Amino acid sequence: MNQRVQSGLSKYLSEERIARFWVFQLAGWTGLSIVSYFSLNLWYDQPEAAYVGHNILQSLLGVIVSWPLRYVYRRVWDASLVLRIIYISIAVVVFAGLWALLRLAFFQWMTNETGIWSDFGGWFFPSIFIFMCWTALYHGFKYYRLAGEEHDALLRMESARNFETARAARAEASAREAQLEMLRYQLKPHFLFNTMNAIQSLVATKRNERATEMINALSDFLRYSLYSDSKQFVSVKDELAAVNRYLLIEQARFGERLRVEMNATEEARDELLPSMLLQPLVENAIKYAIAQSEKGGTLMIEAYCDATHLNVDVTDSGADVSARGDAGTSGVGLSNIRQRLEACYADDYSFELHRTAEGGVRAAVRIPLGHSEAMN
Repeated sequence: MNQRVQSGLSKYLSEERIARFWVFQLAGWTGLSIVSYFSLNLWYDQPEAAYVGHNILQSLLGVIVSWPLRYVYRRVWDASLVLRIIYISIAVVVFAGLWALLRLAFFQWMTNETGIWSDFGGWFFPSIFIFMCWTALYHGFKYYRLAGEEHDALLRMESARNFETARAARAEASAREAQLEMLRYQLKPHFLFNTMNAIQSLVATKRNERATEMINALSDFLRYSLYSDSKQFVSVKDELAAVNRYLLIEQARFGERLRVEMNATEEARDELLPSMLLQPLVENAIKYAIAQSEKGGTLMIEAYCDATHLNVDVTDSGADVSARGDAGTSGVGLSNIRQRLEACYADDYSFELHRTAEGGVRAAVRIPLGHSEAMN
């Protein structure tokens, strides 16, 4: 199908070039006939039909004689510049001489004038000038057409390049969105398994009221999670609200052993970050710090902005054991966070875990301001 379209297009362009050539060919020689009428017939007072008829006939002869020049110039077009100049010069002299010979012969036959062959040079040299002008116009139009075709080809290449770039960008965006969705959905079973295990423990120990509170809080959290499924990014304010719903579930389990502090500046609260990003950090801190301490502990969440980035820190007060080791510094949740940040921000982010002086761990996330809003 493409070959048929290209063949049809090539045929159309070829026919268009031929039609354009004949339009200029006829217009040019007609113009020469009109100029000759005013500069020769009227100037030399030759209004007789024979002279006017010869004026028209010499233009028709010019159309016929100059027509093969088009094919001669096409044949020598790819030759070197020096050879082209030689071939063109020879062609101009030959075809101009032929035109001068024919129009002089017809002039003598139509007007019955005699003794004019001695003035052949007066007919030949103007013919050379006219055929040089024809040659210059032919090459001028051809170069103009080639320049237009080259410009069109560049535009088509640029359009194709832009199309490919846009298609690649759409494909990359689709792949990134699919990756983000996959990573976000990995959080839910990870969180649900831990929560259901906690509810099972409460039921097994006959703490039914706490189990009921935990189930209600879980329902609220899942309702919010389903609501936010369509959003890749949420505001810090909404993310903290989601974390608070999760903490209500954990506080139903730990009671007063779990103390929470949340501090977010007004500027940071309106910034965007990947949805469900903080929940695994909070879950990790509770699992490896609060749950490991008999007296519980404090969980602090802070969000603030510097000149170029949003900073979110999740800090726990640590466990009773003196050496926490590498527990809580790796695993599905944290690996998931790193992959999501990489997918969202490429290299323009940081995610680090630091030991605090009190023996806890501070998880520090740093992402660019406004970048997520453009992607949302």
